[in-house]
Amino acid sequence: MIVAIASGKGGTGKTTVAVNLALTIGRDVHLLDCDVEAPNAHLFLGTRPHARIEIGIPVPEIDHERCTLCAECSRVCQYNAIAVLGNRAVVFPELCHGCGACTLLCPERAISESPRSIGVIEESAARDVRLIQGRLNVGEALVPPLIRQVRARARGASTVLVDAPPGTSCSMIAAVRGADVVVLVTEPTPFGLNDLRLAVETVRALGLTCGVVINRSDVGDDRVHAYCAAEGLEILAEIPDDRRIAEAYSRGLPMIEALPETRPLFADLANRIGVSGVRARVTGDVRASA
Repeated sequence: MIVAIASGKGGTGKTTVAVNLALTIGRDVHLLDCDVEAPNAHLFLGTRPHARIEIGIPVPEIDHERCTLCAECSRVCQYNAIAVLGNRAVVFPELCHGCGACTLLCPERAISESPRSIGVIEESAARDVRLIQGRLNVGEALVPPLIRQVRARARGASTVLVDAPPGTSCSMIAAVRGADVVVLVTEPTPFGLNDLRLAVETVRALGLTCGVVINRSDVGDDRVHAYCAAEGLEILAEIPDDRRIAEAYSRGLPMIEALPETRPLFADLANRIGVSGVRARVTGDVRASA
């Protein structure tokens, strides 16, 4: 089962929900941190990567001896990554999406491909949770290819939790696509409601099932509740605005470790989204290094 945890905006508590849900399920779980521009799930699991894989995309290299400057490569490229300037074809690697069309369609077979690094995938573990996170290179703009590679490494687990990037851009879509259910984390404020609407529209356009978790549920107003009722959206859980939760977060502690009484909330959330057999047990320290 693939469960994506997403939000229309940053700072709603998406990673908090993802990490605590993974630890509550606590068996045969893969947690994918697909917020590759700022991965932080490892801070709450207390893990160190035991494997690191460099990820690249194929970019064109031009054999100028064979190139006839026909400009077919430039015409076919949808991203303007190749241009014929004067008497030379020029490649702009940062614009290339690695689709391979130029290599395939070059009539002179003057284009080959070489990998260009866009980031790394790091793997670690805490208890029964396997963490797979992407880390984009600084200054890199191509997020979806790295997210797809993170998604591809989750195999064999009965439950896969995807911590998606915030917002509703192509990176969020790459993370949630194909999920069995999307958990949308929001807060009961005007900004939270506005961005929840955008996230719901995006998820529905992808044909995915979604429900809502309201974080800091006892602040703001009731407009998020009214919106969910009007749209037929199930409110899967409500997390109170508790200073102790914020203090635990600032120390890098999972909520269910700092406040064991919150474990039933996440056990109920797991059961509501279809992860059966999760008990509201209370354990000791869940932090581990690998």
